[in-house]
Amino acid sequence: MADSKEKHDDGPYRSDNRRQELMASAAHLFNQRGYDATSMRDIAREAGMLAGSMYYHFPSKDDLIIATYEEGTRLITEAVETAIEGVQDPWERLEKAAIAHMNTLFGGNNFSILLCADISRTAPALRIRLIESRDSYDALFMALIEALPLPADVDPTLLRLSLLGSLNWSSSWYRPGGQTPAQIGALFVRLLKDGLKLPSDK
Repeated sequence: MADSKEKHDDGPYRSDNRRQELMASAAHLFNQRGYDATSMRDIAREAGMLAGSMYYHFPSKDDLIIATYEEGTRLITEAVETAIEGVQDPWERLEKAAIAHMNTLFGGNNFSILLCADISRTAPALRIRLIESRDSYDALFMALIEALPLPADVDPTLLRLSLLGSLNWSSSWYRPGGQTPAQIGALFVRLLKDGLKLPSDK
């Protein structure tokens, strides 16, 4: 019935709404099963649509994967940018960013948690597109780290990889009931800061 209604109600609002529903269903299944184990038919069933109707919105599964990944990047970027707005101290800005990152990952957002998925075994063309989508977010953290008062022999790129790697790896072990995502994010930044011999410490 839902799919029949879609065929008769093809206004722009309805179309955008169904596209978002498909993306939400896809993100949920991608998180549960992984990209490879999730078929377009699975996603259509989850969204309450006929499989053929999906191709009006997304010509292929790769297009749907890219769309969900880009949405996750957009949501987590907005959360971090909002969190650091007006904050001047560079270490506090990085801590606020890490907290926002963790809160977004574990706040029931099926989209942003996709950024933690292992994409090393995806097809090369798809992997390139996903990396391109993530690059803008990585650049945001890179700018935050480059603003820190770091010793001259410390590589900012390695710091970014270390911090984001630690934050994202939490998706494999975090369980509610212990420290909150915000506390974990703040802890990783504190460990990073304490592990550096800063110019002011000399």
